[in-house]
Amino acid sequence: MANSSQARKRARQAEQRRRHNASFRSAMRTAIKKVVRPIQAGDKQAAADAFKAAVPVIDSAVGKGLIHRNKAARHKRRFNADIKAMP
Repeated sequence: MANSSQARKRARQAEQRRRHNASFRSAMRTAIKKVVRPIQAGDKQAAADAFKAAVPVIDSAVGKGLIHRNKAARHKRRFNADIKAMP
């Protein structure tokens, strides 16, 4: 338990930040799932549209420090390759 007023404030701020990050991380994961589903279903146009919408969400997660830039690049590279490989 936080004993000083400074420690109590930091605990409050950390909890507030955790909630904000959890909300944003959930939105990012949802955007990723919206790309994965049409790829699995074989719908190239829907996958391309979802990918175009997901890229800014993934990039802003990197900017906020929620995920590493290499993880974001890996997701985008794989999605792009999967979409291009579709008939």
